[in-house]
Amino acid sequence: MQAAAQRAGRAADSVRLVAVTKGVPEARIREAMALGVLDFGENRIQEALPKIAALGPGPRWHLVGHLQRNKVRRAVEGFALIHSLDSVLLAEAIARRAEAAGRRVEVLLQVNVAGEPRKHGFALEEVSEAVRRIAIMPALALRGLMTIAPLATDAQTARPIFRRLRELRDDLRAQWPGLDELSMGMSDDFEVAIEEGATLIRVGRAIFGERPLQPST
Repeated sequence: MQAAAQRAGRAADSVRLVAVTKGVPEARIREAMALGVLDFGENRIQEALPKIAALGPGPRWHLVGHLQRNKVRRAVEGFALIHSLDSVLLAEAIARRAEAAGRRVEVLLQVNVAGEPRKHGFALEEVSEAVRRIAIMPALALRGLMTIAPLATDAQTARPIFRRLRELRDDLRAQWPGLDELSMGMSDDFEVAIEEGATLIRVGRAIFGERPLQPST
Protein backbone atom coordinates (compact mmCIF):
# COMPACT_ATOMS: atom_id res chain seq x y z
CA MET A 1 0.00 0.00 0.00
CA GLN A 2 2.70 2.47 0.99
CA ALA A 3 4.74 1.83 -2.16
CA ALA A 4 1.73 2.31 -4.43
CA ALA A 5 0.74 5.50 -2.62
CA GLN A 6 4.30 6.80 -2.89
CA ARG A 7 4.36 6.11 -6.64
CA ALA A 8 1.19 8.16 -6.98
CA GLY A 9 2.55 10.99 -4.83
CA ARG A 10 -0.03 10.32 -2.13
CA ALA A 11 0.19 10.06 1.63
CA ALA A 12 -0.07 6.47 2.85
CA ASP A 13 -2.88 7.41 5.22
CA SER A 14 -5.02 8.64 2.32
CA VAL A 15 -5.89 4.98 1.62
CA ARG A 16 -7.80 2.79 4.05
CA LEU A 17 -7.52 -1.00 4.04
CA VAL A 18 -10.78 -2.93 4.31
CA ALA A 19 -9.81 -6.50 5.17
CA VAL A 20 -12.42 -8.76 3.60
CA THR A 21 -13.25 -11.58 5.99
CA LYS A 22 -15.54 -13.80 3.93
CA GLY A 23 -14.87 -17.32 5.18
CA VAL A 24 -12.37 -16.08 7.77
CA PRO A 25 -12.89 -17.31 11.36
CA GLU A 26 -13.20 -14.96 14.29
CA ALA A 27 -9.77 -15.89 15.67
CA ARG A 28 -8.03 -14.74 12.47
CA ILE A 29 -9.95 -11.47 12.57
CA ARG A 30 -8.79 -10.91 16.14
CA GLU A 31 -5.20 -11.44 14.99
CA ALA A 32 -5.67 -8.76 12.34
CA MET A 33 -7.18 -6.42 14.92
CA ALA A 34 -4.14 -6.93 17.15
CA LEU A 35 -2.00 -5.71 14.24
CA GLY A 36 -4.06 -2.54 13.95
CA VAL A 37 -6.63 -3.45 11.29
CA LEU A 38 -10.04 -2.10 12.27
CA ASP A 39 -11.97 -1.99 8.98
CA PHE A 40 -13.45 -5.31 7.89
CA GLY A 41 -15.60 -6.19 4.91
CA GLU A 42 -18.18 -8.92 4.53
CA ASN A 43 -20.03 -10.12 1.44
CA ARG A 44 -22.95 -11.83 3.13
CA ILE A 45 -25.03 -10.51 6.00
CA GLN A 46 -25.77 -13.93 7.47
CA GLU A 47 -22.06 -14.64 7.84
CA ALA A 48 -21.24 -11.16 9.10
CA LEU A 49 -23.73 -10.75 11.93
CA PRO A 50 -22.29 -13.41 14.29
CA LYS A 51 -18.81 -11.92 13.82
CA ILE A 52 -20.09 -8.41 14.44
CA ALA A 53 -21.74 -9.56 17.67
CA ALA A 54 -18.71 -11.54 18.85
CA LEU A 55 -16.08 -8.89 18.13
CA GLY A 56 -17.84 -6.02 19.83
CA PRO A 57 -17.72 -2.29 19.15
CA GLY A 58 -14.09 -1.95 18.05
CA PRO A 59 -14.16 -2.87 14.35
CA ARG A 60 -15.82 -0.84 11.62
CA TRP A 61 -17.81 -3.18 9.37
CA HIS A 62 -18.30 -2.67 5.64
CA LEU A 63 -20.86 -4.47 3.49
CA VAL A 64 -19.04 -5.10 0.21
CA GLY A 65 -21.34 -7.72 -1.34
CA HIS A 66 -24.70 -7.41 -3.06
CA LEU A 67 -27.53 -6.33 -0.75
CA GLN A 68 -31.01 -7.74 -1.30
CA ARG A 69 -33.90 -5.53 -0.26
CA ASN A 70 -35.27 -8.18 2.10
CA LYS A 71 -32.05 -7.91 4.16
CA VAL A 72 -31.94 -4.14 4.46
CA ARG A 73 -32.96 -4.04 8.12
CA ARG A 74 -30.03 -6.19 9.20
CA ALA A 75 -27.63 -4.24 6.99
CA VAL A 76 -28.70 -0.96 8.56
CA GLU A 77 -28.24 -2.40 12.03
CA GLY A 78 -24.84 -4.01 11.44
CA PHE A 79 -22.73 -2.01 9.01
CA ALA A 80 -21.00 1.34 9.17
CA LEU A 81 -20.65 1.67 5.38
CA ILE A 82 -22.56 -0.05 2.58
CA HIS A 83 -20.36 -0.15 -0.54
CA SER A 84 -22.86 -1.87 -2.82
CA LEU A 85 -25.81 0.50 -3.29
CA ASP A 86 -26.84 -0.42 -6.83
CA SER A 87 -30.33 1.00 -7.39
CA VAL A 88 -32.52 3.90 -6.36
CA LEU A 89 -35.13 1.42 -5.12
CA LEU A 90 -32.56 -0.09 -2.77
CA ALA A 91 -31.57 3.40 -1.62
CA GLU A 92 -35.19 4.17 -0.79
CA ALA A 93 -35.50 0.92 1.18
CA ILE A 94 -32.33 1.66 3.16
CA ALA A 95 -33.47 5.22 3.81
CA ARG A 96 -36.85 4.08 5.14
CA ARG A 97 -35.28 1.57 7.49
CA ALA A 98 -32.58 4.01 8.62
CA GLU A 99 -35.15 6.70 9.34
CA ALA A 100 -37.24 4.25 11.36
CA ALA A 101 -34.14 3.32 13.35
CA GLY A 102 -33.14 6.95 13.89
CA ARG A 103 -29.90 6.45 11.99
CA ARG A 104 -28.06 8.03 9.07
CA VAL A 105 -26.41 5.33 6.99
CA GLU A 106 -23.24 5.90 4.98
CA VAL A 107 -23.36 4.46 1.46
CA LEU A 108 -21.36 4.24 -1.75
CA LEU A 109 -22.86 3.88 -5.22
CA GLN A 110 -21.71 0.75 -6.99
CA VAL A 111 -20.88 1.57 -10.62
CA ASN A 112 -20.54 -1.09 -13.31
CA VAL A 113 -17.86 0.83 -15.17
CA ALA A 114 -17.06 -1.99 -17.60
CA GLY A 115 -20.72 -2.66 -18.38
CA GLU A 116 -20.45 -6.35 -17.49
CA PRO A 117 -23.90 -7.95 -17.82
CA ARG A 118 -23.49 -10.27 -14.82
CA LYS A 119 -22.39 -7.58 -12.40
CA HIS A 120 -24.54 -5.32 -10.28
CA GLY A 121 -24.20 -1.56 -10.31
CA PHE A 122 -25.30 1.60 -12.04
CA ALA A 123 -24.33 2.07 -15.66
CA LEU A 124 -22.08 5.07 -16.21
CA GLU A 125 -24.86 7.06 -17.83
CA GLU A 126 -27.17 6.43 -14.86
CA VAL A 127 -24.88 7.67 -12.12
CA SER A 128 -25.49 11.41 -12.29
CA GLU A 129 -29.27 11.06 -11.97
CA ALA A 130 -28.89 8.45 -9.23
CA VAL A 131 -26.62 10.76 -7.24
CA ARG A 132 -29.09 13.61 -7.66
CA ARG A 133 -31.90 11.49 -6.22
CA ILE A 134 -29.98 9.70 -3.48
CA ALA A 135 -27.91 12.62 -2.18
CA ILE A 136 -31.04 14.41 -0.98
CA MET A 137 -32.35 11.47 1.09
CA PRO A 138 -31.90 12.72 4.67
CA ALA A 139 -31.33 9.26 6.17
CA LEU A 140 -28.48 8.46 3.78
CA ALA A 141 -24.98 9.91 3.68
CA LEU A 142 -23.64 9.39 0.17
CA ARG A 143 -19.85 9.21 0.52
CA GLY A 144 -18.62 8.20 -2.92
CA LEU A 145 -18.42 5.45 -5.53
CA MET A 146 -17.40 1.80 -5.71
CA THR A 147 -16.51 -0.49 -8.60
CA ILE A 148 -15.26 -4.02 -9.24
CA ALA A 149 -12.87 -4.40 -12.16
CA PRO A 150 -13.26 -7.35 -14.55
CA LEU A 151 -11.24 -10.43 -13.68
CA ALA A 152 -7.91 -10.44 -15.50
CA THR A 153 -4.46 -11.97 -15.19
CA ASP A 154 -2.79 -8.58 -15.67
CA ALA A 155 -3.65 -5.98 -13.02
CA GLN A 156 -2.87 -3.20 -15.48
CA THR A 157 -6.04 -4.01 -17.42
CA ALA A 158 -7.98 -2.59 -14.46
CA ARG A 159 -6.27 0.81 -14.72
CA PRO A 160 -8.72 2.41 -17.20
CA ILE A 161 -11.66 1.14 -15.12
CA PHE A 162 -10.30 2.72 -11.95
CA ARG A 163 -9.30 5.89 -13.76
CA ARG A 164 -12.78 6.27 -15.24
CA LEU A 165 -14.38 5.91 -11.80
CA ARG A 166 -12.08 8.58 -10.38
CA GLU A 167 -12.86 10.93 -13.26
CA LEU A 168 -16.57 10.34 -12.74
CA ARG A 169 -16.26 11.03 -9.00
CA ASP A 170 -14.28 14.19 -9.68
CA ASP A 171 -16.93 15.44 -12.12
CA LEU A 172 -19.71 14.75 -9.61
CA ARG A 173 -17.85 16.46 -6.77
CA ALA A 174 -18.22 19.78 -8.53
CA GLN A 175 -21.89 19.65 -7.54
CA TRP A 176 -21.80 17.17 -4.65
CA PRO A 177 -18.64 17.98 -2.65
CA GLY A 178 -19.15 15.20 -0.10
CA LEU A 179 -18.26 12.43 -2.56
CA ASP A 180 -14.79 11.78 -1.19
CA GLU A 181 -14.52 7.99 -1.23
CA LEU A 182 -13.42 5.69 -4.05
CA SER A 183 -13.76 2.01 -3.12
CA MET A 184 -11.82 0.09 -5.75
CA GLY A 185 -9.10 -2.51 -5.88
CA MET A 186 -8.92 -6.05 -4.53
CA SER A 187 -6.15 -8.57 -3.86
CA ASP A 188 -4.90 -8.73 -7.45
CA ASP A 189 -5.16 -5.07 -8.44
CA PHE A 190 -5.17 -2.89 -5.32
CA GLU A 191 -1.82 -1.28 -6.13
CA VAL A 192 -3.12 -0.06 -9.48
CA ALA A 193 -6.27 1.16 -7.72
CA ILE A 194 -4.21 3.17 -5.24
CA GLU A 195 -2.22 4.70 -8.08
CA GLU A 196 -5.53 5.76 -9.65
CA GLY A 197 -6.93 7.35 -6.51
CA ALA A 198 -8.59 4.66 -4.39
CA THR A 199 -9.38 5.73 -0.84
CA LEU A 200 -10.68 2.29 0.18
CA ILE A 201 -9.24 -1.02 -1.00
CA ARG A 202 -11.02 -4.32 -0.35
CA VAL A 203 -8.42 -7.03 0.22
CA GLY A 204 -9.07 -10.55 1.45
CA ARG A 205 -6.95 -13.30 -0.10
CA ALA A 206 -3.73 -11.26 -0.03
CA ILE A 207 -4.12 -10.96 3.75
CA PHE A 208 -5.80 -14.17 4.90
CA GLY A 209 -4.87 -16.57 2.09
CA GLU A 210 -7.18 -18.65 -0.05
CA ARG A 211 -10.60 -19.34 1.43
CA PRO A 212 -11.27 -23.00 2.23
CA LEU A 213 -13.51 -24.79 -0.22
CA GLN A 214 -17.10 -24.97 0.96
CA PRO A 215 -18.52 -28.49 1.16
CA SER A 216 -21.01 -29.30 -1.58
CA THR A 217 -24.60 -29.95 -0.58
